[in-house]
Amino acid sequence: MRPFRPGLLLPILTLLPGLALGAELDGASLSLAWTLPFAGILLSIALFPLFAAGVWHHHFGKIVALWSLAFLGPFVAVHGLHDSAVLVAHALIAEYIPFIVLLFALYTISGGILVWGHLHGSPRLNTGLLAIGTLLASLMGTTGAAMLLIRPLLRANENRQNKVHVVVFFIFLVANVGGGLTPLGDPPLFLGFLKGVDFLWTVEHMALPVLIASLALLTAFYLLDRHLYRREDPVKTADISRDTPLRLYGKANGLLLLGVIGAVLMSGLWKPGIGFHVLGTEVQVQNLLRDGLLLALAAASLLLTPRQVRAGNEFNWAPILEVGKLFAGIFVTIAPAIAILRAGREGHLAGLVTLVSDADGAPLDLMYFWMTGLLSSFLDNAPTYLVFFNLAAGDATTLMQQLPGTLLAISMGSVFMGALTYIGNAPNFMIKAIAEQRGVAMPSFFGYLLWSCAILLPLFALMSVGFFVLAT
Repeated sequence: MRPFRPGLLLPILTLLPGLALGAELDGASLSLAWTLPFAGILLSIALFPLFAAGVWHHHFGKIVALWSLAFLGPFVAVHGLHDSAVLVAHALIAEYIPFIVLLFALYTISGGILVWGHLHGSPRLNTGLLAIGTLLASLMGTTGAAMLLIRPLLRANENRQNKVHVVVFFIFLVANVGGGLTPLGDPPLFLGFLKGVDFLWTVEHMALPVLIASLALLTAFYLLDRHLYRREDPVKTADISRDTPLRLYGKANGLLLLGVIGAVLMSGLWKPGIGFHVLGTEVQVQNLLRDGLLLALAAASLLLTPRQVRAGNEFNWAPILEVGKLFAGIFVTIAPAIAILRAGREGHLAGLVTLVSDADGAPLDLMYFWMTGLLSSFLDNAPTYLVFFNLAAGDATTLMQQLPGTLLAISMGSVFMGALTYIGNAPNFMIKAIAEQRGVAMPSFFGYLLWSCAILLPLFALMSVGFFVLAT
């Protein structure tokens, strides 16, 4: 199987008030040339796997390292070694470590849960599996839910003559829309949580959009699947001779997932005000405790889960190793872009500020939704969320209390439109690779884009009118 794809899960870029890197750099004086290494990493993630997959597979770490050095070398020369050390310390301590620890915990624990068996892929069963995956995505992450259910779904439909649409809708729902309910579900929302967005704010405000999008897509899928099912050879399609009940192995990992949720909630709700500084970056005790608990839960999963269970999931460490290398570079090179955005109309991205703001400088929620979404689909939804979060205000309290519509637009756009392309969100491309291994003739990059635009864009257009035009 091809290694885990970019969009891969959870780029958690926290910028602590007063200590954020944007405060260290004068964004108004920075040239856009400083953002080229960051853009280079994102374009490499998007294009290399499509046009030079072999090169990317063997050398992606070196490519990201070169882009990182292309930023750090000139930065040291211009700003000095001390400021460079502050930048790297902030990227690693406040951003990268929380990201990789949560990802490691979710990936390890979800990889210890195995659904095994064979069922008949009828429209009702397929719709039910998609609905279950959609619900699980916000609890165990889109990647965890996708990896848990994609193989049982493919086994259930191996006798079906038409099954491409099953995988396409699985990407729409389980790998993207379903993760929109909680910060655990999708990378951008966890990013927002670590930047100060309340866990329950996300649940409350994203509940209706996720419900509407999920019901609409599940209904569309059922109607399409029923139509195609009726056109197939009933002898082959209705063969239930090999059907066996689904069985769940590694159940202890379900309790460990609850522990992950508890640890994350604890770090957001318990704020004792105890901490210390490392090169200007504040380290708070609740975050240290959260990360320690997550590592302990992951270790418990490794100890408690039988090897046969992980073997059944084809579990390996390649995905998380790729993520670790990719986002180490992203966390460092994104700093100038954040600083320039914080400069607002004084910075060199003033045109982008003007595009999403009215004449008085107030944010245009409709534009935030579409700009965040469309860029998320072709770059990566978590860094894109970060860009527009900082463009809107950069402060979670301000966004939640004074600009809730703008924060909702950024959240919806980044989560939902990650489904528009294979590279928009973590598990999209991995699901494609697994399906192709099982003999499903998945559409090409542009073929999938036709599917997503035909099905998703009309839905998103209606939702944008309802939430950001009629609601104002």
